[in-house]
Amino acid sequence: DSSVPLQLRLDVPANASLAEQTLTVKAEGQGSEATLPIVVALAKELPAKLTVTSKLPELRGSPKSNFEYTLTIKNDSGRNLVASFAAAAPQNFETSFTEAYGTQELSSIPIDAGQSKDIKLKVRPPSAIGAGHFPVKVTVNAEDASAQTEVALDVAGQPQLQLSGRDGLLSARAVAAEQSTIPVVVTNSGTAPADNIELAATAPSGWKVTFQPAKIERLVPGKDTEVQALVTPSDKSLAGDYQLAVRATSRGETASSQFRVTVSTSTVWGMAGAGVIGVALLLMLGAVARFGRR
Repeated sequence: DSSVPLQLRLDVPANASLAEQTLTVKAEGQGSEATLPIVVALAKELPAKLTVTSKLPELRGSPKSNFEYTLTIKNDSGRNLVASFAAAAPQNFETSFTEAYGTQELSSIPIDAGQSKDIKLKVRPPSAIGAGHFPVKVTVNAEDASAQTEVALDVAGQPQLQLSGRDGLLSARAVAAEQSTIPVVVTNSGTAPADNIELAATAPSGWKVTFQPAKIERLVPGKDTEVQALVTPSDKSLAGDYQLAVRATSRGETASSQFRVTVSTSTVWGMAGAGVIGVALLLMLGAVARFGRR
């Protein structure tokens, strides 16, 4: 109750007739025998036959990565062929074929009989794609022959930071030489947690800017948190509007926003100025009254 697989090799003479030939395979042993008729049909030329393989069928990267696969197409037929190719990828994925050692995009390539050629498949996922495993099916056609292979992208999640003010406001008020608090909202709209988010600011000369807290340890996807920017304009700041650039950075991922800060001078200096003006007016009136009688 067992079996043994065998291979039968046929060496066909060069002048063999193209008519069908019937061969009979016979097996004998211990008084028993079996026969198997095999019909062989010859042709002047073998039909078109293609194979396609990928050297690295699975690649891993982020949504910002370009995934490149090297494909080898072999012409196993007895005549030259022009092979065309196409890729079926998930929705919104960009695909293109190029030369193995160039940048020229291709849709087909000639391949001599018995030879093979390498091409590159480039796949770019949409930037907003979530983490996951995404297959791409490659089909190669030439005349009545077809071959297929499958490659895959393993997309890892990536954080994406955004900065704004509370309720979306990007403006605030401050007083020269006095500390003011500006709420800053940090949002992670990506597909992976953002760790160790550091905050920094670019302010006009003489200003002091700190953040409370100074660092966000972890911000999961789809969540936001509020940080207080403690801003102290220079005591030499004139009344008017100023630009304050705020940045958030987490392992190479950066977001920034411009805040407009309207600075006013201190009321103490305003009262002092009013007092100086009042004294000057009194002196002027006294001088007019005194010298006017003369």
